[in-house]
Amino acid sequence: MTFVIFTLPRLVAVLALSALAACGAKPHIEETPGVVAGYEAVDDGKIHIPAVAPKYLMEDHRRAEVAYNGDDAPGSIVVDVYSRKLYWVLPDGRAVRYAIAVGREGTSFRGNGYIGRKAEWPSWTPTANMIRTRPDLYAEYAGGLPGGLENPLGSRALYLYRGGRDTMFRIHGTIDNASVGLATSAGCIRLYNQDVMDLYTRAGNGTHVKVRSEAESVALEGPYMDDAFGRAVPETEANIAKKAADEAAIAKAEADARVAAEKAEAKRLKQCKRKKIAPEDCPLPETEAAAG
Repeated sequence: MTFVIFTLPRLVAVLALSALAACGAKPHIEETPGVVAGYEAVDDGKIHIPAVAPKYLMEDHRRAEVAYNGDDAPGSIVVDVYSRKLYWVLPDGRAVRYAIAVGREGTSFRGNGYIGRKAEWPSWTPTANMIRTRPDLYAEYAGGLPGGLENPLGSRALYLYRGGRDTMFRIHGTIDNASVGLATSAGCIRLYNQDVMDLYTRAGNGTHVKVRSEAESVALEGPYMDDAFGRAVPETEANIAKKAADEAAIAKAEADARVAAEKAEAKRLKQCKRKKIAPEDCPLPETEAAAG
């Protein structure tokens, strides 16, 4: 499976912090009038976590107990970066399924490990390499960013260890609910804050974690592909056809938008010419001027 990498918008307050340190814009946080059970707003100590907007909670993006056909032991975590799912394995062939976002760091680990550390509202510090290569983005955070709604690790973090050493692989929350289900430009394994809080209560230190290989994923989940919007879906003839149709519709919409913008620009310059206003002095429409 080939990941489609989507670069998330630059953070306003935290400057693109979705590009996490060993893991890793700022979304507009708003309360949602219609909420999905399990994804309501949560008051966690002094921090108010907004509800997850229903538009992000397609059926397979909702936490659910499902049939599980793997042979992993109950009480373990299984991460599938190809189908973008995480499982908490239950007895009797069942599991709790969570939707995840996967960044580059999330695809760098395969095999087995264990939870060596857990943290509520973890702090985050950019690596020395991040500061050196992009001081404009990360230098002001060299001293660390405390936990909170502007921290890209979200409400909880589970740190994966192997052989007594930190693997730099994290399972954590997110400040960007729109990213869940996607392959993103950076970061480890991200869940909705409500989901990672649920997982956090289940998984203690020492919990076994398995990250599937692509062969294991195909054997257990079947082949997956990215749809036109970057979401992981089963690779079926119907989904392949739908992707082609959606991509054509997206391309047409983009082309139509370009044509409309070119016409608007030509009209603006023409009006200024009639008024003998030089192009460089021609005022922008009010909406563009406000955005600028």
